[in-house]
Amino acid sequence: MSPPLRPARVPPDGETSMSMRRQNVLFVLLGITGLAATVASSRRMGDDYKFFDEIIEVKHLISSRYVESPDEKVLRQGAIQGMVEALNDPYTVYVPAGDKEVFNKDLTGEYAGIGAQVNMQEGWLTIVSPLEDSPAFRAGLMAEDRIVSVGGVSTQDKDINDCVDMLMGQPGTPVQLVVERKGRKFDLEVVRDRIKTRSVKGFHRSEGDASQWNHLIDASRGIGYVRLTQFTPKCSEEVLAALRSIGADKGSLKGLVLDLRFNPGGLLNEAEAIADLFLADGVIVSTKGRAYPEKVTRAKGPGTLPDFPITVLVNGSSASASEVLAGALAENSRAKVVGTRTFGKGSVQSVMELPSGNGSELKITEQGYFLPSGRSITRKDDADQWGVDPSEGFYVPMTDAQTVAMLETRRREEVLRYAQEKAGAGSDAVAAPAAQAAPAEQAAEQVDWTNVESVLAFLKDPQLTAAVKALQIKVDSGEWKPTGETHNPKGRIAGDEMLKLTQYQQRLLRELARTDRRLEALETAAGDEAPKATDLWTNDLDLTGGILEIRDKQGNVIARLDITGNNLERWLLDADVRKREDIVK
Repeated sequence: MSPPLRPARVPPDGETSMSMRRQNVLFVLLGITGLAATVASSRRMGDDYKFFDEIIEVKHLISSRYVESPDEKVLRQGAIQGMVEALNDPYTVYVPAGDKEVFNKDLTGEYAGIGAQVNMQEGWLTIVSPLEDSPAFRAGLMAEDRIVSVGGVSTQDKDINDCVDMLMGQPGTPVQLVVERKGRKFDLEVVRDRIKTRSVKGFHRSEGDASQWNHLIDASRGIGYVRLTQFTPKCSEEVLAALRSIGADKGSLKGLVLDLRFNPGGLLNEAEAIADLFLADGVIVSTKGRAYPEKVTRAKGPGTLPDFPITVLVNGSSASASEVLAGALAENSRAKVVGTRTFGKGSVQSVMELPSGNGSELKITEQGYFLPSGRSITRKDDADQWGVDPSEGFYVPMTDAQTVAMLETRRREEVLRYAQEKAGAGSDAVAAPAAQAAPAEQAAEQVDWTNVESVLAFLKDPQLTAAVKALQIKVDSGEWKPTGETHNPKGRIAGDEMLKLTQYQQRLLRELARTDRRLEALETAAGDEAPKATDLWTNDLDLTGGILEIRDKQGNVIARLDITGNNLERWLLDADVRKREDIVK
């Protein structure tokens, strides 16, 4: 299963760009026969193993003296997690063996199961939508079907992760379901298979085959639309297939909207392959890291599609490989970027299986990547520029209300629904994947899917509208003309970021004020039993203009710092310092 409506157990690289090399990592297993012997043995191995001395000592003392017998597996995982977390890098992640399957499913979009998006509704496991080409789709499961039981086990009030685990299994094995549809129950056997979620979508499901997407959004002008949700294995082949379906390789495609919004990234090589479809030459991306020489990836002529104008849609949730692709097309003057500034994740991760035999993995940041101009896209605390910006005149921000309306419409279009068979089909019958497919949640208004204006009005997507309008003008006149804001978009972007950070700061201040009120109430209740808070000096002292002197343990002065304000105590309270009582007050 791959239920996007439930939290992933191991967060996807929200934005992950990785080379997916499986490398061997040397782990030395030290047999512990005694504390002294172990430490002495490790020291004889050389200075490299001195790092482990205290770790081994602490582990030995915990194992032999802690009040209760510890779980050594938990201790080992905790030690590894501590090292990884000390890097302060959210993209370097230790994956225990028990989480490996879910992690790799999220990473690659591949798993074995029945292939359906699910959630819990009114306490029951419910199908949101079967996936294209999945066992669930072939068996006739429909959106809103209630799965009453799986293998004889009721799903009522069960945790959704437990339900998902029951549905997953080895390819080729059957799972027995009891399905409730419109008040009628029936038995259904679904044979599990290996599932690869599709990463490429269009703007509307095909009327003749609901498992296929329409990609020609403006047929009269030959303008196509392709949305890429994640850079999964072989997604470049999916993109090429979608483009060929609308004549990109034959020269009949006159313009393309490439939608990378809400795409968190994925495999860097797939982003490079897609960029190479549109670029005959030029730099796509460069990568470099401490353990790697710089690698520059350049476009190659063979396989390049015929030239046609492109608009690339991005927003603040376009990250990693999405930024590589958008930046490569923009900086090689191959496309106009429409939308808002991207997230700003410019690091490359590799996934390595640890050969200790436990089955655990380490996803580690090894390199950074850089746009053709040589600029890193990584967002840093002291940076006023990051990510990939919209092209001049194509900055199109959206309000929260507009984004919600657009995503809700998109969600309805993604749901796979079947037309009920007319002859001999009772309300409890399993509908076969028919050639006739009902539109997603039959919209109250009738949409003319052959009319681009009707389609854009229905989709409620200002950024898509701006991208299509730009292409229409380009196709009709041969020139690019702005369809977004033109006044100082970088200043507007910085202003929007300031507003978000200011609102976050205000929430923190409100929480601090609430905490202060709570502390005052507890201090009153505790009376004489209230603990004394740490206070380095009285609060009425004005330190501005003073000097902070730092000495080493021999008493040598190593730094003198001018004190420029009265916030010093607040920061020192969390620092590695302790008040000395031998100082004259």
